[in-house]
Amino acid sequence: MSQSRTLLSSLSHIPRDIHCAQDYEFLAQRFIAEPSYAYIAGGSGHDATLAANRKAFSEISIWPRLLRDVTDGHTRLHLLNREFAHPILLAPLAFQKLAHPSGELETARAAAATDTCMVCSTLSSTSLEEVAQYAGQEKWFQLYFQPRREVTLDLVKRAEAAGYTALVVTLDASVQAPSLRSQRAGFRMPADVRPTSLLGYPAPDPPALPAGASMIFQGMMAEAPTWEDLAWLLDQTALPVLVKGVLHPEDGARLQTLGMAGLVVSNHGGRTLDGVPASLEVLPRIRQAVGPAFPLLLDSGIRSGADVFKALALGADAVMIGRLQVYAMAVAGALGVAHMLKLLREELELCMALACCPTLADIGPEMILR
Repeated sequence: MSQSRTLLSSLSHIPRDIHCAQDYEFLAQRFIAEPSYAYIAGGSGHDATLAANRKAFSEISIWPRLLRDVTDGHTRLHLLNREFAHPILLAPLAFQKLAHPSGELETARAAAATDTCMVCSTLSSTSLEEVAQYAGQEKWFQLYFQPRREVTLDLVKRAEAAGYTALVVTLDASVQAPSLRSQRAGFRMPADVRPTSLLGYPAPDPPALPAGASMIFQGMMAEAPTWEDLAWLLDQTALPVLVKGVLHPEDGARLQTLGMAGLVVSNHGGRTLDGVPASLEVLPRIRQAVGPAFPLLLDSGIRSGADVFKALALGADAVMIGRLQVYAMAVAGALGVAHMLKLLREELELCMALACCPTLADIGPEMILR
C-alpha cells in the first residue's frame, strides 16, 4: 500500500469517541499508514524537544479568579490591523496528502467554515493557488527562501496574486534534521506526494564541493538565508512579513528593529534541532524583549484550549495549531478539522469563563502559577 494513502477511508461523520480536541491525536493512527504516521508524529533526533514542548505546558497551572462578570465575553482579537474571530490559526504543515487524498484542500475548507486563518506551506502537496480558492478570507502564506532569488520572488508574487494577506518566513529549518523515528519506521516520501507549488521551477544546481569540504557547512548551508536576504524580502512586498522559528530574545529584538510585522515563537514542533528549549519556555523572554504591543504568535505542543490559554497568558497574541489539524483531517477530512477547531475554541472559552477572563486582553501572566 502506498504510504500516501490512509489505512481506512476518512469518515464522513464525527466519531462518537471524540470528546476533546486531543482525541483526534489518539484516533488518527488508525487512519494513517504507519510509516507516514511516524513521519508526521515524530520530531527530530531522539524527540527530546518534542517531549519538552508538551512538558512545558504540563508544568504550569491556570490560576483563576472569582466573581468577575464574563457575560459579555468573546475571543475576538486584532492582529496585523485585521480582526480575527479567535486566536487559533492553522500552522503551515507540508505534504498533507500523507494523511488524506485531498490534503490541504480539506484543511482550507475547514478554515473557511470556522473563520480560521490557514497558513499554507511552501511545501504544500496542493498548489498555493488552489489552496487559496478554498481557504477563507484570512489566509497567510509560509515562505521558505529558495536557492535562487528569482524563485523566491515569484512565490511571493504568486501569493500576493492569490489573495494571501501575510507572509510567514520560516528561518529555523535550512537543513532537514533527520527523524530517527521515521527512519526506523522505514518512511520514504511517496512519489505522488510532492511540493506542488515548486514543481514549475528548475531544480537548483548541486554545489560543487572541493575536496575536504563539509556536505553540511559548505553544501547544505551554502544557500541558507541571511539577514541581508530578509531585508531584501521586505523591499519586495507590501504584505506584512512575520518570521517563524524565533527562540532567542536577541533575535526577536533584532527582527523587530528590521521591520518584521510579527514573530512566531517556534521550535518547528520539535522537528529541527533536537534539544532546544520548548517554545512556551522562551515565550516570556521574547515578549519582554519586543515589548507589550508587538505581535507574537506561538506554536509547538498545543493540544487543548487550556494550552492556548497558557500561551496567551505568557505573552502570545495568538497560537498556531500544527499536528492536530492533520490528525483530525485523517479521521474525518474537512469535517474533522472544523470539529477540532470548534472543540479548541470551546475549550478556550471554558477556561476563560472559569478563570474569570471575559476577553483575551484579560489573560495575563498573573493568571499562571508555576
